[in-house]
Amino acid sequence: MLRPREDGWLPDDFGRVHLIGIGGSGMSGVARILRERGYQVTGSDRAASEVTEALEDIGIPVHIGHHSDFLATTDTVISTYAIRDHHPEIVDATERGIPIVHRADALRFISRGRKLVAVAGSHGKTTSTAMLATALHRAGIDAGCVNGGVVSEWGASARHGESDWFVIEADESDRSFTIYDTDVVMVTNIAPDHLDFYGSVEAIFDAFAEFVTRPKKTPVMCVDDEGVRSLLSRLGNIDHVSYGFSESADVRLVSWEQAPVATGIVSYRGETAEFRLAVPGRLNALNATGVIATMVAMGLSVGNAARAVSGFQGADRRFQFHGEVGGIRVFDDHAHHPSEVAAALEIGRAVAGEGRVITVFQPHLFTRTQLMADSLANAFSLGSNHTIFLDIFGAREDPIDGVTTQLILDHMAEGASWEFEPDWDKACDAAIRAAKPGDIILTMSTGDLYQIVPRLLARMREVFGDD
Repeated sequence: MLRPREDGWLPDDFGRVHLIGIGGSGMSGVARILRERGYQVTGSDRAASEVTEALEDIGIPVHIGHHSDFLATTDTVISTYAIRDHHPEIVDATERGIPIVHRADALRFISRGRKLVAVAGSHGKTTSTAMLATALHRAGIDAGCVNGGVVSEWGASARHGESDWFVIEADESDRSFTIYDTDVVMVTNIAPDHLDFYGSVEAIFDAFAEFVTRPKKTPVMCVDDEGVRSLLSRLGNIDHVSYGFSESADVRLVSWEQAPVATGIVSYRGETAEFRLAVPGRLNALNATGVIATMVAMGLSVGNAARAVSGFQGADRRFQFHGEVGGIRVFDDHAHHPSEVAAALEIGRAVAGEGRVITVFQPHLFTRTQLMADSLANAFSLGSNHTIFLDIFGAREDPIDGVTTQLILDHMAEGASWEFEPDWDKACDAAIRAAKPGDIILTMSTGDLYQIVPRLLARMREVFGDD
């Protein structure tokens, strides 16, 4: 598997660049910035999507499939840990002697010479990165950014920016987040995830320990999170800026409302400030508090930071509204870990009000399902009024004998309402049958389930006859 450079080396120039898996939000962001800087950029992905179409619209040719001819004129290939060594283009690049660069090293390349802010955590980092980048822009700091999801205000996952600051979502899944030369870091939380890579919880804590001890300035950390508190204890309570609901937090969320949009009042060293987002949710209010704390660590006042986060419109696939038909609203969320699922369902219940939450869920990864089936089942049993489960989206993994969605179903609480329907068209019909006016339908997965949303809305229009 591809890993970042251990020696910190980077080329002076990438030349003509080809990105494998360019349709991923993070990879597409790298492609956009390289293109904006004048590089000749091409890419490939296994399937066409809105992301690949958007890249082609700005002049980046994208080959669908794995037998691209682009490598004949390529100087540098960018890929990720998720792309296997036997991938045809990896094999071809190796045979041609073309340097293959990890995405994290590509981020080091494009952020070189700028003050780097890295946002990490098991959950919430994509939203927090988007919120921080857009808040800095509102505060008059045109920061560059590469995010792991589309920033709703921009319609893209990246921007070049003209200021000294650059913001990235730092991916912990393969430990690559430890390689950056950071000025400021923010940690949202630490949970036992990506154990297929790490092998143990201890290894996860070791990686986060390295991440938070690298920055030039004091790290910003969510003291509400048990994993963060455990890390601080392991590190001997290193100097840090804490944030959260806790009375011990340096930047404290002293009051908040989560619906219809998230609002809150934060306090810092005797000063209070109010923010009002354009998205709902307790977790979004907490993320806003973390972003405010990060901006304070960068040198802004708490008042300016709170004003700057206000109006945040969200990141795509983070409880994203897609339409209302027949009095039923449709949202999509990328949640896949039990903690994320519980948080998304909490927002769903707040948004639904007197209505119900009908969830369509696609489990992600065989290893995650194997390890977390009971926790996933508990989240849906408690938070979803009715859940329609689909087959597992394996992504980079091969199937594991005996690991299917049934593992989750076996742990669903007695009396919980659910059904298993792997056929997407039938799953749409099942969701429509279960929902009534005032309810919301929430599609949920970090796999390809987002592609069901247009199909679901079209079917709803057929059934209800209106928009």
